[in-house]
Amino acid sequence: MVSRAATVDQESTSSNPPSSAAPMASTTTAYTIPANLKFLVSNIKNLIPYPLTADNYPIWRTQILQQFLANDYAGHLTGQASPPADTSSADYKLWHTADSNLLSALFSTISQSILPYIITSTTTHEAWSTLERRLQPTSRSRVIQLKNELYHVQLKDLTIQQYLTNIKTIVDNISASGSKIEPEDTIIHILNGLPST
Repeated sequence: MVSRAATVDQESTSSNPPSSAAPMASTTTAYTIPANLKFLVSNIKNLIPYPLTADNYPIWRTQILQQFLANDYAGHLTGQASPPADTSSADYKLWHTADSNLLSALFSTISQSILPYIITSTTTHEAWSTLERRLQPTSRSRVIQLKNELYHVQLKDLTIQQYLTNIKTIVDNISASGSKIEPEDTIIHILNGLPST
């Protein structure tokens, strides 16, 4: 029961007229979104400045995974943070709130050409798995393309700085795609691209 003093205090600070009905018990529970989830969802477009395309999947994947790891939500991507079995429990509601926000954030980092692949996903893990399945083979063909570029790179009209930067970019993209170029091979490619004089 509410005391008269508390009611008067409430009436004096509120612009709404007092209710004559007795307070009703609420069956809904308010959930507080954790600060790390708020941070990730609010800043993901700043943290991941380039949206996912067919050409940048390895780098995008690394950036997303790193941000989710740093904010303790990588399990939603990998499936390790599976939903509680009881869908009416408070734990499930918390999991669902977090996962829905993460899925929404993930959508915001994907280009319009890729988004149709995952737009019907209902969980973050489902979207992540679909992207891996669809874009990983593209990644392999991208490695072949990059290695071919590395093989054919020439100094020609470039400055030495531009030439070396071009090679470094190609080697970095190959590494980001999950393949490696040995340092000795990189040196051979650098030397082969120089003029013979």
